[in-house]
Amino acid sequence: MELKEQIKAPAETEARTGSYVGNPGSKAGAAPVERAPRPIEDGVDIGHVHLRASDLGKIKDFYVGILGFDVVVEAPTMLFVSAGGYHHHLGFNTWESKGGSPPPPGTTGLYHVAIRYPTRAGLGDALRRLRDAGYAIDGFNDHGTHEAIYLRDPEENGLELCWTGPRKSGTATPTATTLWATVAWTWPACSARASTRAARA
Repeated sequence: MELKEQIKAPAETEARTGSYVGNPGSKAGAAPVERAPRPIEDGVDIGHVHLRASDLGKIKDFYVGILGFDVVVEAPTMLFVSAGGYHHHLGFNTWESKGGSPPPPGTTGLYHVAIRYPTRAGLGDALRRLRDAGYAIDGFNDHGTHEAIYLRDPEENGLELCWTGPRKSGTATPTATTLWATVAWTWPACSARASTRAARA
């Protein structure tokens, strides 16, 4: 199969099911602080993120081996992964970065990539996968709009694993502590990773 055929996007359906569910729209979604003079179309979304990589083997071990993404395209200098039959959610290449190092503190660029899970159970499964692999995280939070786990991939790219659940007006949101309590976790692993990153800086 040719590359252009492998990465062809699946047709959208009226039910909007699968890995892409769309935005709620400007009327049903979050109210903007400021509307653009010429607002962009409501259906616009982030299709994928493509990152420079140093070692594709480590990238694959993490995103495929631990998180469970499927490999869509793999070549000596690139790796595309996805979930749910999407053409690719994440792309990685070593075209100009093989053997390279993460940008030092104080530089601009990517802060983190948010990987959104369709269910809270799915986010809990991600946490179990990380625990079982002994992979440390940086922290977690309930933002009210979504619950999130923060960590870094093997090449220090920031990641947010999150779930956006239904919120009822006037009621308290579920706490991330509840999600956190679904699996046993050793906090020293989290602080050890933070200490290692501080030492590198």
